[in-house]
Amino acid sequence: MSEIRQIAIYGKGGIGKSTTTQNLTAGLCEHGKKVMVVGCDPKADSTRLLLGGLAQKTVLDTIRDEGEDIELDRIMREGYGGTRCVESGGPEPGVGCAGRGIITSINMLENLGAYTDDLDYVFYDVLGDVVCGGFAMPIREGKAKEIYIVASGEMMALYAANNISSAVRNFEDRSYARVFGIVLNHRNVENETEKVQAFSEKSGIPIVGEIPRSDEIIRYEDQGMTVIEGDKDSAISKRFFDLAEMLLKAEEEE
Repeated sequence: MSEIRQIAIYGKGGIGKSTTTQNLTAGLCEHGKKVMVVGCDPKADSTRLLLGGLAQKTVLDTIRDEGEDIELDRIMREGYGGTRCVESGGPEPGVGCAGRGIITSINMLENLGAYTDDLDYVFYDVLGDVVCGGFAMPIREGKAKEIYIVASGEMMALYAANNISSAVRNFEDRSYARVFGIVLNHRNVENETEKVQAFSEKSGIPIVGEIPRSDEIIRYEDQGMTVIEGDKDSAISKRFFDLAEMLLKAEEEE
């Protein structure tokens, strides 16, 4: 039995990491891979495009309403290409720690047997504005060995990327995880490519993919779907397929 590849996608809020994760997932599904996506962002928008626009009920909301004695199908839905979709959610505004939802969700998924032998990939879509214990959980607990950072040339996006890479290096010494690459999600800021390339060179983290700014992505998101579901043959879909194939190539080389 091959080991499940558990990958965390980090990035500041609004940078496009959820869009990237869902389109990458759709690309892998088109290659016949079994994927689970665990949304680790309090906005709970990490699986919406895989579920036809549905905002599914989060793990924390389900526990608040029904208690902890629940079945797996109460917190996991099947989405595009057989994807398994979970949203951790967050606490009520002003109460508690948002990161605790991630810890609770991953522990519950493990206890309910969500990590089955037929899974090829698990993606954790993680907010990167803060890297406290809860948000670092996928790497701190040795769940995700591979980390990718979605960034643009915006100052705050690169600031968050630097914080994330620094946090991962703290765990790297303990053989937990490593940052494998940056996905440049273009926002068309001035000298964007040069800024991200400079960060890449300084941090030693390669740029593994580039997503041009595109109205096509927004158009299909408004319809509740990934670009790959909307038009597999589009130029933007090819960028996400390229990311998927990068992961598949690494899988073959192992």
